[in-house]
Amino acid sequence: MAVTVTWEDLGWERLAAGVGRRRLPVWDCTAGLVVGADAALMVDAGSSLGEGARLHAGARELAGHRVTHLALTHPHFDHVFGAAAFAGPGPEGAEVYGAMGVGAVFAPGGPGREALRSEAVAEGLDARVAREAANALVRVDHEVHGECTLDLGGGRRVLLADVGPGHTGHDLVALVPGAPAVVFCGDLVEESGEPQAGSDAVPSRWPAALDRLLDLGGEDALYVPGHGAVVDAAYVRAQRDALATRFGVSR
Repeated sequence: MAVTVTWEDLGWERLAAGVGRRRLPVWDCTAGLVVGADAALMVDAGSSLGEGARLHAGARELAGHRVTHLALTHPHFDHVFGAAAFAGPGPEGAEVYGAMGVGAVFAPGGPGREALRSEAVAEGLDARVAREAANALVRVDHEVHGECTLDLGGGRRVLLADVGPGHTGHDLVALVPGAPAVVFCGDLVEESGEPQAGSDAVPSRWPAALDRLLDLGGEDALYVPGHGAVVDAAYVRAQRDALATRFGVSR
């Protein structure tokens, strides 16, 4: 008799029918999965090639077929260093989506890869693992300007929206319509700590990015932060106001 594997069996949190996420160890980074009838979208890919491979294996088991699309919410190592585990060459590789301009960050030989490798090592990732992942960074097939919709089959559609800049210069979110809707926010929203604003952040635009996020999801959506527990619209609104105060952005 066939045994049905649940999201929880594989360490994932089910958020809605065919939609879930996994909180990854060490940096508490979120990876999301949206399953359609004949396609599946992964949102972010983990902090190393090994972590990406483990995510991919679990996603395939839950979906019952290959992962066809990979959306990278922003170019930080803990969200992108596992991407090559999904987007390798050949027909099995997923198509990669990112916000407009993010492809330049991953360009071979460019300063973006070295900056990501250096950041990863500074944050505690093994130097060899960081170098391997940086060298394997994938090409972004589709840079999203504004919005685009992915059809995953069986009536399952996902809206990808370039809502930034904010946390970085290239912030992409994924909206899964439904009751409730689910919004994968990347690090535009954080729950397990104060939102981090590094050298690539655009603080003056961050509150507006969260306004756009709230417009997309609405009052009843589940908002999935890049780090931490799922939150509601009131939490996102409060974080928007706190960021505006923190960075002196008039509203």
